[in-house]
Amino acid sequence: MKVNVYTAAWCRDCRAAKQFLDSHKIEYTEINVDDDPAASAEVVRQVGKRAIPQLVIDGEWFQPYKPGRGLLYDELHKRLGIPRA
Repeated sequence: MKVNVYTAAWCRDCRAAKQFLDSHKIEYTEINVDDDPAASAEVVRQVGKRAIPQLVIDGEWFQPYKPGRGLLYDELHKRLGIPRA
């Protein structure tokens, strides 16, 4: 499985998404949208706005959070094939 995570250092939900991936030993490539204007433009092109974090799992874009709800743990488990304990 190939996972890319579009993030920014100031983003609390980005940190939570990376912590989730790290805790489940999911390897990923981090793409910082503040450091890479092309990455920021790609997020806007794919989702219509600069909303991060964004995960790209085997080429499929997935927004792992909802504003006001935080990280979508159940959906992350499903999308990444991680059994719930």
